[in-house]
Amino acid sequence: MTLAVSFYDQLGPDGMARAREVFPRHSAYADEFRASSGDLLMIGTFADPVADGSMAVFRTRDAAERFIAGDPFITEGVVVAWRILDWNAEADTDSTPTGEARG
Repeated sequence: MTLAVSFYDQLGPDGMARAREVFPRHSAYADEFRASSGDLLMIGTFADPVADGSMAVFRTRDAAERFIAGDPFITEGVVVAWRILDWNAEADTDSTPTGEARG
C-alpha cells in the first residue's frame, strides 16, 4: 500500500511564537479535513518540533497536496519548507520481533 507522508521541515522567521498563534486555525483545518475526506490518517510533531518539524500521513499524494495547499501553517507563512514523500507502507501484525533494536 502506498501512502503519502508530508514533512514540515522549517518554521518561518517568528518560529514557535507564530506557530502558537496560528495553531488553532491549523488544528481546526486538520480536524475538518479529516472529517470531510478521511484521507488524513495521522498528524503530529516530533519530540522537538523546532529542530525536527512534524509529519502527517495521508491515503494519497493528492490528499497531501490538497491539505498543504489550504493549511494555515503554510498559507500564513508559519512553515517555509515542506516536502511530500511516497511511502510504501507494509503492516504485518502477525509477526513477532526476532531481535532487539541496537543503537
